[in-house]
Amino acid sequence: MTNWMSDPSIGLFASACSLTVLAMMMFMSVRLYRSYRRHPVYRLLIVVLPLLMMLQLLQAAGADGGTSPPLLQLGTRLLGIFAFIIINFVFMKLYSHPAVRLKGAPFFLMALAAAFIAGLEIAFNPRLLETSAGAPIPFVGLDFYGILVNFLILLDTRGVELRTKYSVGLMIYFAGDLARVTDRYVFQGSVPMLLLLSRMLPVIYFILLFLLLFEWVVDRLLTTYRSSITDGLTGLYNRKHFHQKAGQMMVRGKGIAVIFGDIDNFKKLNDTHGHHRADGVLKQVAEIMREISQSGGIAGRYGGEELLLAVGSGDKAAEIAELLRRRVEEESIVTMSIGVSYSRSGCTVEEVIREADEAMYRSKTTGKNKVTVVNTPVRSGRGKKAAP
Repeated sequence: MTNWMSDPSIGLFASACSLTVLAMMMFMSVRLYRSYRRHPVYRLLIVVLPLLMMLQLLQAAGADGGTSPPLLQLGTRLLGIFAFIIINFVFMKLYSHPAVRLKGAPFFLMALAAAFIAGLEIAFNPRLLETSAGAPIPFVGLDFYGILVNFLILLDTRGVELRTKYSVGLMIYFAGDLARVTDRYVFQGSVPMLLLLSRMLPVIYFILLFLLLFEWVVDRLLTTYRSSITDGLTGLYNRKHFHQKAGQMMVRGKGIAVIFGDIDNFKKLNDTHGHHRADGVLKQVAEIMREISQSGGIAGRYGGEELLLAVGSGDKAAEIAELLRRRVEEESIVTMSIGVSYSRSGCTVEEVIREADEAMYRSKTTGKNKVTVVNTPVRSGRGKKAAP
């Protein structure tokens, strides 16, 4: 085990693992950019991932070791710091709370400081670039600045969602950086475990970044899907998807009942209380419908202040409609006129909705705040009409 840890091939293995993870992240980033071109963070992610892949190739080729020219060693270390700063800016930007405006200036200054420190080291000790191959060039200030950058970013994760996962990744990378510097300047390769940690801990860091990006992609896909089937204001199914789900219910359950509700005097509410207040009331009524539908029905927004419920034909739709009417009256500042229609053999979802709409209109024109049932459920052959 000790021989394996001290073998140079561990570096090749770590670089190969990192390259595989980074390649998968690159694929996801390209897909994100194609789908959300307006988001500049995805463009920056596509830029920084190849830099990280280049860094892994350079490390695999030994560009950070003693056999490489001094300038190549310096360039590799600067590339590592620059890429680390950019990738963390990207992920902090992705997962920052909407109220937090993450600025790029501090990250740019950190990258500029790395170049400045490298310049200072060369200015004060020009012989660093004249050192013959055989040992890693001791760019002490740059190496310790890399650890400081990691620590500074770790301290500033307060506005980041999934803060624990992200912070764990930073701490793992910090430990890897610390092991690398300790091995380079103190033990100089005499402790195999430090070599293993310095190579493998960054791999774990990249894996955690991959998982965070994968979670982001899944969340975006779910958001896109939800927006295509739900109404943006109420969160209920939109008209098209409600028709589809109601059709599926009709096929599976051999019949449905549609409860068609319209908020009474909604235009007056808009005029007297404003759109913001009216939208709040609409969302409140929609939430009541969602709660009622949780027992097995579906809720949707037909348009404007018209809302729908679909339940099984044997689910006592008239009683459910009366429950909805009563809860809206008791829990909000508005009332609701409701119509109920049951499906019959050979009828379509559109026909059932149209009949429920007509029943709602009858409730609206005969006093409001009442339930009207226009036909009878298939199972009983008898109709019910709930009391207003």
